[in-house]
Amino acid sequence: MENAVVIDKSDFMSFVGYRTTSATTAVEAFDITNGGPATTCGINVAIMLHRVEDPTAMLAGDWASRQKALQDPDLWSKYGADHTHYDKVVQDLTDAGFTLIPNGTSSANSYYTSSYENRTIWVQLDSPAQFNTLFGSGPTDQVLQQAGTDGMCYWDVDLTLPSDWRVAGLWFDQLYIPAASDLTTDLAAPLQNGPQSQGNSGNHEDLLPSDVAVLYNFPLAGLNVQTGTIGLMEPGVGSWLSTADAYGSQFQSDLDSYLQRFGIAGTGQVSVQGLLGQNASPNTQQLADLNDSSGERTLDVAIAASVNPNSNIQLFNGSGAVYPNAGATVFTAVQAAIWGGVNGVLPEVTSSSFADPAIPHPDSPYHKAYWELYIDAALKNQTTVSAAGDGGSSGLVDNGLTNVRDTTKAQAYNIVVGGTSLSGQPVAMTDQTLDTYTAGALAGDLSTLWQLIRGGLTILPASGGDLDRFVETVWNQYTVSNADMTISGYASNSSGGGGVDVTQPTPWYQTAYGLSPVTSDSEQASGRGVPDVSLNGGGNMHYLVPNGNFSSIGGAWGTSAAAPMWASLIIQFNYIFQNQGLPNLGFMNDLLYVASVIAPGSFNDVTIGNNNSSFYYNSADGTYTVDGYLVTPTDKGYSAGNGYDYVTGLGTPNGVLLARALTGIAHSQYYFDTTPDLIDAGGSGDWTSGAAQTLLLQTTAAASATVTVDTGTTATDASSGASGTYAWTSLLAQQSLQSDFDGDLLALFDGQSQGTLTQAIVANGDSVSVTFNGAAAVAAQANLSASFGFADFFSDATNSVRLAQAVAVAETAGGADDVNVVVRMRQVAGADLSLMLYKVDDYNGTIGGLAPDQAGYATAAAGRAYAVMGGGTTIAGPGDGNAGQAQITGVDAGDLIAMQLTNVTSGDTFWAFSQANEMVGGEHIAHLWNYGANTWGWEDLAGGGDRDFNDLIVQLDFTSTAGSGLLVA
Repeated sequence: MENAVVIDKSDFMSFVGYRTTSATTAVEAFDITNGGPATTCGINVAIMLHRVEDPTAMLAGDWASRQKALQDPDLWSKYGADHTHYDKVVQDLTDAGFTLIPNGTSSANSYYTSSYENRTIWVQLDSPAQFNTLFGSGPTDQVLQQAGTDGMCYWDVDLTLPSDWRVAGLWFDQLYIPAASDLTTDLAAPLQNGPQSQGNSGNHEDLLPSDVAVLYNFPLAGLNVQTGTIGLMEPGVGSWLSTADAYGSQFQSDLDSYLQRFGIAGTGQVSVQGLLGQNASPNTQQLADLNDSSGERTLDVAIAASVNPNSNIQLFNGSGAVYPNAGATVFTAVQAAIWGGVNGVLPEVTSSSFADPAIPHPDSPYHKAYWELYIDAALKNQTTVSAAGDGGSSGLVDNGLTNVRDTTKAQAYNIVVGGTSLSGQPVAMTDQTLDTYTAGALAGDLSTLWQLIRGGLTILPASGGDLDRFVETVWNQYTVSNADMTISGYASNSSGGGGVDVTQPTPWYQTAYGLSPVTSDSEQASGRGVPDVSLNGGGNMHYLVPNGNFSSIGGAWGTSAAAPMWASLIIQFNYIFQNQGLPNLGFMNDLLYVASVIAPGSFNDVTIGNNNSSFYYNSADGTYTVDGYLVTPTDKGYSAGNGYDYVTGLGTPNGVLLARALTGIAHSQYYFDTTPDLIDAGGSGDWTSGAAQTLLLQTTAAASATVTVDTGTTATDASSGASGTYAWTSLLAQQSLQSDFDGDLLALFDGQSQGTLTQAIVANGDSVSVTFNGAAAVAAQANLSASFGFADFFSDATNSVRLAQAVAVAETAGGADDVNVVVRMRQVAGADLSLMLYKVDDYNGTIGGLAPDQAGYATAAAGRAYAVMGGGTTIAGPGDGNAGQAQITGVDAGDLIAMQLTNVTSGDTFWAFSQANEMVGGEHIAHLWNYGANTWGWEDLAGGGDRDFNDLIVQLDFTSTAGSGLLVA
C-alpha cells in the first residue's frame, strides 16, 4: 500500500509467542524446514482504528462517576472512531479491491462486526497476494509465508500499513501456538511424593450448580425472579450437538430435560449468534475439536441455566467455521457479544471459559486490539468474566517459568476467576491431605477453627457431622508417583491458574489495594495479579451437568465452571441493583476490591493450598515423566494465604454479604460523593483529616509496640501490648452477623483482648500520620476505605492502627429521606443489653452545641433517638450467642448517627465517645471498636472489662430496605 509505515511488533511471533519461546521467528518456533512464499492462504483480519478520545482516565474513576459518564448521549462520538477518518480507510480499502466483511449486528447469524463505534474494519484476504498487497509493497512481495507440511501461514517481518490510517490494533482470525523453550534460570526442584496440594484427594461429590450456589449464599437462590441475559463465549461450537444436529435444534429441549429432571423450572431460552457458522460437515479434526468444545459449552450453559433458570442465555459462536477464512477465535465471539448480541439484544454479563491461547507482545498491535476490546465492553456497561485457566502456575507452558497463559483475557477490565476445592465434612473425612484440619476441628483446636472460619465455616463441627461447607482449598489435583517418577496432571487441566500477568501493568485497583504483584520465578517480573476472585473449580466437589451432547449426566470441573458461576452471581447482583434503582454493575473490578477492604465478610478467605506446576521438557536428563516425556520441574507457583493471593484472589463469594456491600458502595458513590472522607491524600503520601471529627484509634499488635498517632500538633500515645491471638477481626465480626452462624463456635473466641483503644479529636485539615515502633506506618488501602469511615495504617501484615469515626453517615439508597434502616446484632455476652441510636450534629457527636461529656447530653440524645419499628426507642440485645435484627425509622439521607449501649444487668451506660464514659486511673474508657463499614463491637463492662469488643456487634445497613427489600433478611 502507498505511504506505508512499519508497525512495530507486528511480526508473527509478536502475535503468538511472547514469553513462551526463545525463538525469534516462526521458522525457528515451529521447526519449519520447508517453508516458502504462501500459495493458498486465506485470512480475515481486523484493522482497529484509534478512538477520538481516550476513555482510560474516565474508566479509572470510581464506579458512580463511570456510570454517570456512560449516560452521555455523545458517548460513541467520543470513544468511537472519527467517522470521516473511518470512511476514508474503508474507501481506501475498497478502492484497492479488498473485500470488506459487512457489519452484521442485525442478524443472529452474523460472524464479524465492523462499525464506527467499535473502530474495526474486517477485511477478507482470500489469497497471499491480497495479504502481501495490504501489508507489504504489492502482490508479488513475499510477506506471507507458508509451511509446506501443514499449510500454516506466517510472516517473519513486521507488517506495513498506510501512515494516514493511524491503525491502533490488529487481529488475525487464525492462531498457531509455538512450542515453548526453557526460559528460566531456576534450578530443578524435587517434588514431594503424592498430592502436591491439600484438599483434592477425597471421595468427591457431584452437586447441581444451583446447590453449589446455595453453599456460596447466592442472594436470589430459590427465588423466582426474572434475571437478565447472560452471554457465554462458545466460539466455533455454539449449540452444535452432532453432525446430525449441526445447528443445535435439539439443544433447548435437551437442556430443559436436564433441568426438569432435577425439578428446576424457568422461562430462560438459549439463542445463538452465528448459528449458521456451526460446522454442518466437519472434517475429522474439526469433529474432534467440536466434541471437545461441546462438553465445555454444555457445562457453561447448564451452570447458568441451573442457577438462574429465568435468565436468557446467548451463545457466541464468533466467526464460526463456515464463513470464508473464519478461524472462530475468541476475539470474534467477544466482539459479537459486545456489539451485536443476538437479534440486537446484548447480554448484561458475559463469561468466557475459552481463550485465544496466543500470548501477544505487550507492545504489539495484537495486544492493543484485545485491550481495546474489553474497554468497549466496559463502555457498553457489560460485565465480562473469564476463567483463569486450568494449568496451575505453569499455564501448561513448559518454559520453566510461572505463566498466566490466557493473557488476552486477563486484562484489567475483565474479572478473572480462579478455582478452589470446596469440601463438605463427610468428603473432607475421606481426604488424608485434610487430616490435620478434620482432627483439629473435631478436637476444638482454636487455631484450626480460626483458619476454617476465615474460609467460611459457620457451624462448630461435630463427630459424625454432615456440614455442607467445611473447608475450602486451592483446586490442585497434581500428584507425583515416586515409583515411576510420574507427575499426573502437569500437561492437563488439573489446577486453577493464577500468578502475575507480565504483559500489562498492575491495575489501579490492585495498586490501591496495596498490591505489587511480582512473579515467583527467576524473572521476578511485575504485572497484574491473577485471579481477582475464585469459586469451586473441582477437586473434592464437581458439578453435576450433562456431557457435550446430553447423552449422560455426571461430574465436571474447572475454572471454566467457576467463571459462569460468577457470571450467574453477578446477574443476580444486577437484578438487585435494578430493584434498588441503580444501573447495572458493568465494569466493576474495583468494587470487588473496595468490598474486600470495607466488608471483608463478603469473601471466604481461602488460605490452604498452592498451584505450583512450573516445568520444562528435558529429554536429556529430566527426572520426572509427564505423558511419556521427561521433564524437569522448577516447582514455582503461588500459595493461598490470608487476604489476597495469586491463586484464589480476594477469595470466594459470600453472595448475600457481597451484595449488601456492593449496593452500599454503589449508593454511597452515586449519591454521597460530596460527603467528606475520613482522611484525604496529599501529593507525597501524606494525609489530612477530611473533617472536624472524633477518631477511634485502634492498635493491633503482634507484640508490645510503641505507637504514636500525630494529628495536627497533637501526638496521641496509642502504644499497645500484644493483641489476643484470636482477637476478633472485621471478617469475623461481619460473618457473625449472619443469622445461621453458630453461637457455640463464636463462644470459643470470646474474651480475646484487642490492642489499645484510645481517641483523638481532630480539626478539619489537620495532618494525620502514624509511627509504629519508630517507623512510619503506611495507609496502603485508605483510598478505598476513607469514604466509609475508617482507614488502616499498616506497619506490616500483623501490626496496624485503625482510625475510625465514632458515628455512621446515613448513606441511604437513592439518597432518600425518611427511610427504615436495618440494625443487625450479634451478642456474645451474658448480660441483658440495650442499644439506642440517635442523631447528632457533627462527627464529634454534639447535639445542639452540647458535647458528649457535658451535662444534659444524655437527655439531648434521648430526645434525638430514632424510633424502632414495633415501638420504643431502644433495641434489646438478642441474648448471649444469638443474632438479632431490628429497624429504626425516619432516617434521612446524610444523618449522622451515634450509639449508646446500656448494660441493663449492671445498670451501666456507655457512649461511642470515650469522654462521656467512666474513668479508670485518670483516663476515660473507650467501649466501641470499629469492624469495617458501619460495623462496630461494644465492650459491655465498666472499667473496660476484658476488652474483647464483641459483647454486642452492631451493623447499620442503610440500603437493604430499598426496592423489594431483597437483602433485608
